[in-house]
Amino acid sequence: MGRNNRELWLSLLAIGLITLMYLAVMFLNGEVPGASDFFGHSLGVLGYLLMLATETLYSLRKRSRLARWGKMSAWLQFHIFTGLVGPFMVLLHSAWKFNGLAGVTMLLTVVIVASGFFGRYIYTAVPRSLDGVMLEAGELEMEIHHANAELTRWLSGKPESIRALAIRMASVPEVQASGVGALLRRSFVDMADRLRWKSVRMKMDPAGREQVRHLEKLLQRRAALQRQLSNLAVARRLLGLWHTIHIPIGLSLFVAAFIHAVAAFYYATLLR
Repeated sequence: MGRNNRELWLSLLAIGLITLMYLAVMFLNGEVPGASDFFGHSLGVLGYLLMLATETLYSLRKRSRLARWGKMSAWLQFHIFTGLVGPFMVLLHSAWKFNGLAGVTMLLTVVIVASGFFGRYIYTAVPRSLDGVMLEAGELEMEIHHANAELTRWLSGKPESIRALAIRMASVPEVQASGVGALLRRSFVDMADRLRWKSVRMKMDPAGREQVRHLEKLLQRRAALQRQLSNLAVARRLLGLWHTIHIPIGLSLFVAAFIHAVAAFYYATLLR
């Protein structure tokens, strides 16, 4: 149930490498690579294939009852990676000319990427199992019970200073907003909490820091579960609303890109 940004860092790395290649080709040729040039055309083809993978593979894995290869979390990371790198390659393929259908395609690309970032944020707010299945309120309450039991076992026998610190740090600042506001502000709450823990660790000796790190991990996991439980209904409604907007835009982008690819092949190859 933990979250990480691995797919975002990998996307940034890939985008950085592609940008360096693009700048090198532009430097060697003395001009922006054209959409019909070998390099620009290759970017368009590879970018479109990644966008095709974005639109199909994750959805097939999620809806298939027979396919069980790979965790849903890994497929989601792959979906985000291809959804960022593919449109970027198509953007470079355009040679910065946005006329006609190509312009519409790029506009849809910008919208779908922005929507994807928002959707990822909402998706991570909905608690899931390791297989990507949404957890119900009762399951979250059971997880909180286990987290409390684990915390109690760990604190037994610990120095009074550690137990007092646990009581003090357990009082995570309440989010003053409710509903959607509380959901969208969770990143700021997490950041403030991490800064509080960092301030505590800096005042401890090396041995104490190790205990504080473990205590931080236990308390943060419990706090995350409690926030997920309180925001569960709102997160699900937002995710459903996002799906009704994101999926049609994604299909429109795929169709527009397909028509553009067919038209480019027809006019650049068959009419020659």
